[in-house]
Amino acid sequence: MSTQPKLADADTAAYADGNPATRPDGKRTRRRSGLTRTLGYTALVVIALAYIYPFLVQLATSFKTDADATGNPLSLWPDPFTTAAFSRLAEADYSRWFANSVVVALLVTAGRVFFDSLAGYALARLRFRGRGALFAAVIAVMAVPGVVLLIPKFLVLNQIGMYDSYSGMIIPLLADAAGVFIMKQFFESIPVSVEEAARIDGASTFRTFWSIVLPMAKPALITLTILSFQGSWNELPHFIVSRQSPELNTLTTGVASLVSGQLGDGNQYPLKLAATLLMTIPVALVFFAFQRHFVRGGTAGATKG
Repeated sequence: MSTQPKLADADTAAYADGNPATRPDGKRTRRRSGLTRTLGYTALVVIALAYIYPFLVQLATSFKTDADATGNPLSLWPDPFTTAAFSRLAEADYSRWFANSVVVALLVTAGRVFFDSLAGYALARLRFRGRGALFAAVIAVMAVPGVVLLIPKFLVLNQIGMYDSYSGMIIPLLADAAGVFIMKQFFESIPVSVEEAARIDGASTFRTFWSIVLPMAKPALITLTILSFQGSWNELPHFIVSRQSPELNTLTTGVASLVSGQLGDGNQYPLKLAATLLMTIPVALVFFAFQRHFVRGGTAGATKG
């Protein structure tokens, strides 16, 4: 008795059930899908290595001698391995630069989180004349290149007696348009009914903002904290025009002086890259500690719920 009809019926059923894995070409489809996925991951790895390689060069050069760094600038293996660059930084004013950067970054971050949240809540919830024009002005400030404001900043600080002081370095950075925009968009995604219940209980506007709305904005607050810390830590143009005393140098202005050759002659690649390596550690730690909340906060205000 022939089994050919049964085999034909089985092939027909394989095509009819709609499952590619049971079709005769299922293995070919899976093989093609696996190849596409492998090529995609390979491309991502190559791109990631292209971005990581300069950082690896920086890390390796920090432990090289000046001669090795000049002769083999792209080598990832120090020959010989030395920590002389870090020793020279310890003998310089690097610790003072670091302390100034910590003080400025922490105060600016705290100020931006507080004032940007207040301004964002006012633009999102309070009804007052000129609110639309004020928000348009905030958007316009975001479009203005920061370099355009450097000379006006210097003139204002010098005129009011805040030039070459910690207050002149910190106060102008306590609020920024991007932070106000982020907080406004997030507050608009919070249901108004939550605040109405608090007002029925007799809570004032600030009490409602501080005790009810602000705790709900944790993702946006963490996003703003990371951006503010990173921005103030890496700030350079404002610190150039707001101070001149070496005692007020931050890491950015101090490392800039290294680039100009203040500590000696020659390329000084290990010294410069050791300084920048230490400079990136605090920002990296803050980002990796809060990266989950950063991604969530960056997209939370995109849609209104």
